[in-house]
Amino acid sequence: METQKKDTQAHGMPWEAQYGYAQGLKQDGTVWLSGQLGHDEHGTVVGDMETQMRQTYANIRKLLVGFDMTMGDVVDEVVFVLDIDTAFTARQKLGREVYPDPMQVPSTMIGVAGLGLPDALVEIKVVAKKPNGASS
Repeated sequence: METQKKDTQAHGMPWEAQYGYAQGLKQDGTVWLSGQLGHDEHGTVVGDMETQMRQTYANIRKLLVGFDMTMGDVVDEVVFVLDIDTAFTARQKLGREVYPDPMQVPSTMIGVAGLGLPDALVEIKVVAKKPNGASS
């Protein structure tokens, strides 16, 4: 069985080359995104937990669109946070805005001591896959 070529996406942030990684990779119809942070297009981390989480989901959405996918294709989510209580409240609110049906997305929230950028409060890693029979 021949493996499809790997397709990658980036945000064009300086730390991508410095650290050496792809923001997202698609192979054989599955997309893996690295942990996404709540930074704007200039790399500036924005606002409080809810604002950062909203921006993080926007960054996820942008990468998925580059792979011809949507938030409806997400099959797994891991949310890394500095403050579980604040993050739980924000995710509870935003999950219904972000996903067509949040009850169809397995999600794990993990409290951590720090994240990849100063001032970051949340980092979200997702896996997406088109349903069987759907074009990808």
